[in-house]
Amino acid sequence: MSGRCALLACALLALLGLGLGLGAPGEDSPGSCCPVVPRREWKAPASKCGEKLQLPVLYVVVSHTAGSHCDSPASCMKQVQNVHTYHSRALDWCDVGYNFLIGEDGLVYEGRGWDIKGDHSGAVWNPMSIGITFMGNYMERSPPPRAIRAARSLLACGVAQGALSPTYEVKGHRDVQRTLSPGDQLYEIIRTWPHYHE
Repeated sequence: MSGRCALLACALLALLGLGLGLGAPGEDSPGSCCPVVPRREWKAPASKCGEKLQLPVLYVVVSHTAGSHCDSPASCMKQVQNVHTYHSRALDWCDVGYNFLIGEDGLVYEGRGWDIKGDHSGAVWNPMSIGITFMGNYMERSPPPRAIRAARSLLACGVAQGALSPTYEVKGHRDVQRTLSPGDQLYEIIRTWPHYHE
């Protein structure tokens, strides 16, 4: 199956909520892994980052990009490329700042991955957390359920793979820095997650 066909198949499964082992909405299913679009499929340039995280990681910081949302694999691939370009060129970072990016298409886009330190939450939190961002602005609107399911499944997968501690804590970006991220609507959602701690 070609990369494009595999991506479209994963997107269809994400939209339908089938075959992903996601469980009920809001349920952390041990061992379940959502479709993750690898860097090569969204045409990411080679990363210049090398500083490793110590696994398993205890903290996850959830943010939003505050930019345009995307709701199809084509638009989400373009959006993650835009975020990468901004981070690597305008901010002169070694790569896209986040470990993972969530699209409204229900897919997770690999940023720096599980084991590379990100640039998402400042000097104190970057070395000890995974940065997950939702692509869009969630001050006035919520991400669709398929995006929330993708994020929750990603966290369960991180625990199953040993990248996240089973006792990990979820923080909102605004809990660790002065910011409105992850937006009022998304913040209210993550505050209901069992691993959330202010």
